[in-house]
Amino acid sequence: MLKAPIAITMGDAAGIGPEIIVKAYQLHPELLAGCFVWGDVQVMRRAASLLNKGLVPQPIAAIGIPKDTWAVPPLCIPVLQEKGRLPEIPMGQVSAVAGAFAGNCVLSAARAAMHDEVSALVTAPLHKEALSAAGAPFSQFPGHTEMLQAVAAEHMSRSVEEVPVRMMLANDELRTVLVSIHVSLRNAIDAVTFENVLQTLLITHASLFKVLGRAPRIAVAGLNPHAGEGGLFGREELDVIVPAMQAAAAQSCHLSGPWAPDTVFMRARHKQGLDPEFDVVVAMYHDQGLIPVKYLGIQKGVNVTLGLPLVRTSPDHGTAFDIAGRGSADPSSLIEAIRMAQALITS
Repeated sequence: MLKAPIAITMGDAAGIGPEIIVKAYQLHPELLAGCFVWGDVQVMRRAASLLNKGLVPQPIAAIGIPKDTWAVPPLCIPVLQEKGRLPEIPMGQVSAVAGAFAGNCVLSAARAAMHDEVSALVTAPLHKEALSAAGAPFSQFPGHTEMLQAVAAEHMSRSVEEVPVRMMLANDELRTVLVSIHVSLRNAIDAVTFENVLQTLLITHASLFKVLGRAPRIAVAGLNPHAGEGGLFGREELDVIVPAMQAAAAQSCHLSGPWAPDTVFMRARHKQGLDPEFDVVVAMYHDQGLIPVKYLGIQKGVNVTLGLPLVRTSPDHGTAFDIAGRGSADPSSLIEAIRMAQALITS
């Protein structure tokens, strides 16, 4: 039994977030029994109607505070109304209004988590263009990760720099943690510094130690082809990554590498009949780490934010404006994100 319910933020109302949430409740009511939606009641009712063509829609129960979740009858979807109801939002279109509302849901839910009113956050997809169009404060955040980092820093009375966070993408077969996330490739290379690599290694070690009950076996990917080939293809491995690994090893991290990035992910893959060498791969930039995870199946991929004073997971896909409103979106990644959140709470 959870001490507090899990909040699922609705995501952008013009995207697939509301409909995959309804589908998750329909498919796995027992899994979502301790969850509620932080969003808009009418948007969720629209999604429920969409998915019950000609039939009685899934009941939506408006709640006033998170703990009211426990009093909602079985098979109903509890929805906590964010301040300011949304007007009718066209599906599949960028809307500053929808972007601001989705951002406010995340901020409100995160603040509730900081005060132990919810036990974890599972965030349905935001649309980055809509978030930017919403203006301040949302235009300063590239996505969920940076927004949650700012809320945590505010709650802890620290600067954002004093609350370092990292993105981990995980599925049943592979975990990967990123040194940098939503920056250009040119800036991502500049972000491969001693401080950033060391910080990533320490956050990865601490976070997975809680899950595994032991020091995780961390493989470190190189930045350059063949991990630099002894300096022939770049010196970042020799001058930056190895010194950071040595500093992390001195703090009890179990590390190996830097390994060639085109093969290390295969060595870390958890597959039936295989004994993987590593528990997690630390990748130097966004696409280096995310392509292998997503190739294995985006339906099962889960995004986990490491380093926050709260549990946050999300599906490993976006708002899918091209199919929003058709009722065809696959809820599998969201369902896995909910499972992961529950596992992290109890680990």
